[in-house]
Amino acid sequence: MITNVNEREYKKMSEKNLSPISDSEWEVMRIVWTLGETHTNQILKELQAKKDWSDSTIKTLIRRLVQKGWLTAKHEGRRYIYTATVNQTEMMYIETKNLLNRMCDMHKGEVILKLLKDSPVSKGDLMKMQEEISQKEKTAPDKVPCNCLKAGSTIC
Repeated sequence: MITNVNEREYKKMSEKNLSPISDSEWEVMRIVWTLGETHTNQILKELQAKKDWSDSTIKTLIRRLVQKGWLTAKHEGRRYIYTATVNQTEMMYIETKNLLNRMCDMHKGEVILKLLKDSPVSKGDLMKMQEEISQKEKTAPDKVPCNCLKAGSTIC
């Protein structure tokens, strides 16, 4: 499987039992993940360049993320420095895996292919995917059975 999430990290993420976050909170997290350690004014600047959000709205989102355990806040002088407690790639993997787990096994390949077509992907990542596909092809079944109904009862 192509992922930077190893079993130990996945277990650590699950143990944190983080509360789900809103789309707006994801926007804040994307800024923090990109900048690494950052302060309130930088988050405000970056988000207000993309969104028509007030300072108080963004500060509320930051406060909620700290309360939910997604961010740590370190008081430094007159400002707070924020750091993500979770890795972006790990969280993207977990969110995607959770979504795929709710789908029919038989159609996951089609969805993954469509995502590949619609997503910007580097040559390096494409090479890794080709390697993974070559390995997976050796043990792949001719057809993936449907898992929506009682086992073995149908193929959709």
